[in-house]
Amino acid sequence: MGTRKLAAECITDIPVLTRRLLAAIFTDNPEWTDYTSVPRADLRDGCRRYLTRILELLSGVATDPERDDVAASIGRHRAEQGVPLEAMLRTFRLGGRIVWEALLDNAESVGSQPHEIREAGTAMWTVIDGLSSALSTSYRNTELEQVRRDERRRHALIEDLLAGRAQDATFAARAARELELPAHGAYLVVAADVGADGRPALVGPETVLAALGIRSVWHTRVDSMIGLVSLEHRDIATVLAPLRPLARGRAASSPAVPGLAQVDTGHALARIAMDTLSKGAVELVSLEDRYPEALLVNSPDLTGLLIARTLGPVLALPLRDREVLLQTLTAWLAENCSAANASIRLHCHRNTVLNRLQRISGLIGRPLDGQRAYLELSLALSALELTGRTD
Repeated sequence: MGTRKLAAECITDIPVLTRRLLAAIFTDNPEWTDYTSVPRADLRDGCRRYLTRILELLSGVATDPERDDVAASIGRHRAEQGVPLEAMLRTFRLGGRIVWEALLDNAESVGSQPHEIREAGTAMWTVIDGLSSALSTSYRNTELEQVRRDERRRHALIEDLLAGRAQDATFAARAARELELPAHGAYLVVAADVGADGRPALVGPETVLAALGIRSVWHTRVDSMIGLVSLEHRDIATVLAPLRPLARGRAASSPAVPGLAQVDTGHALARIAMDTLSKGAVELVSLEDRYPEALLVNSPDLTGLLIARTLGPVLALPLRDREVLLQTLTAWLAENCSAANASIRLHCHRNTVLNRLQRISGLIGRPLDGQRAYLELSLALSALELTGRTD
């Protein structure tokens, strides 16, 4: 009863207590204060509401300080204004001190006994702890909501860029500003698989690039991760070099595109480059190194016809014969059509290589020599690798 009586006596002093708290905020260790984003009238109103709620809780008008709506409202509002939580908690402690001093000043006038004053002190600091807890919970929840909202906005901007909206110069400038990317200059678009477990095929690319002063943003979809990487006068190899060791699955890069307005095209090209890798590949490739394979995966019907026309009779052989002839043909082309060098790679005699090549020529019904034959055979072997066909 003594605590409630003391608190009721102080309720009428709220305007005076509010002025004291405002003065304490800016004079007691002012280096801890960061209310620059809060209008003075707003800060005064917050202090008034907080002090009133302390006394209401002590007087029994309000209950449950840990779930207090006033403290929660202040925490949410100050988080939106960007006031540090440490500044808010310090203000709550200062407010508690000022209320305690007011309780002591009124203790004699209401005839409070020493044990009642002790009880009031215990009750008041319990209230301050509860209100501080409500403030912190609300503040952190608001911060989390802001992070989620910012992340959703960031993702929406990247999706709009990938959809080609940056062809609108006004949108491109706004997107660049909000994503902290250059409005002009060349970009790479990088695409990487995301596994069923949600793990992307590139691990921590934004952090690695940022450490090297390379600006980028990364966006995760259900099945892929996409990065927009600003070249800023760097060559592609320099940018991709630190990313290659991060590969844990399939990843690929577009050629350089001239600006944000073309990142939708870059994304499409990066996806084509990634499709040139087998499903189990652990590698980051650039489309610039995969143009023949990209042409094949982009024309699946023609690819099937090319395989059938060029290597069909070889593929019709029994498995062991087929594998021997394909390995020989692959080694021979890789060694610039040198049977001697291919024999070293295959660990057999040069004449064995020549005999196998002659058999291949007889099966497909045409010579293996000549630029066009080399091109068709190389493309057909690449197509076999891409499609996984050996039959």
